Amino acid sequence: MVSSGARCVIFKIESEVVVSTQIEPIMTVAELDAMPDDGNRYEIIEGELFLSKAPGVPHQRVSGEVFDSFRSYLRKHPIGEVLATPGLILSGTDAVIPDLVFIVNERVSEVITGDRLTAAPDLVVEILSPGPDNLRRDRVAKRQLYGRFGVKEYWILDPERRIIEVYVLRGRVLELATTLGEHDELRSPVLPGFSCRVQSFFKHV
Repeated sequence: MVSSGARCVIFKIESEVVVSTQIEPIMTVAELDAMPDDGNRYEIIEGELFLSKAPGVPHQRVSGEVFDSFRSYLRKHPIGEVLATPGLILSGTDAVIPDLVFIVNERVSEVITGDRLTAAPDLVVEILSPGPDNLRRDRVAKRQLYGRFGVKEYWILDPERRIIEVYVLRGRVLELATTLGEHDELRSPVLPGFSCRVQSFFKHV
């Protein structure tokens, strides 16, 4: 079931104000939860439904390497928690499944409610899948969403180009800070003392 939300467009014709109401489908988190499990991953951003297939093997391999690097770092610097593919609900019409998130210890109780996240993590990692829809979702829709709710840092990993785009929060916008190639070192102010060669994430793809 998909509910409908009305958006008003106001324009002027020959000194008369005309109000045009356009009906666009808006999906809520409750409606998303009610959908049957068909093996796909569904997300909604500002009520817009996004579909992605289950991640393929290259995606899973990259995710595993990133997760391992976080766990290795956290064993020496136990400053927080890393989670893979958690459900993240930021509003009644915003629910996504990031590939990985990091939360500092001081905010764990604020961010995690039951089996879901209900506030912005400190750092989010997304791994690109091929296709223009996936690029638009991760580089535009999710980046805007994460910035709006206060994610401090956002990494986009591109296995095809073997690069990492690092976005940092300025105001309520995640802006591109740097693009790192295979031989660059990845560091983060959110993870003091963290350092990892970019190519280590892509060594099995």
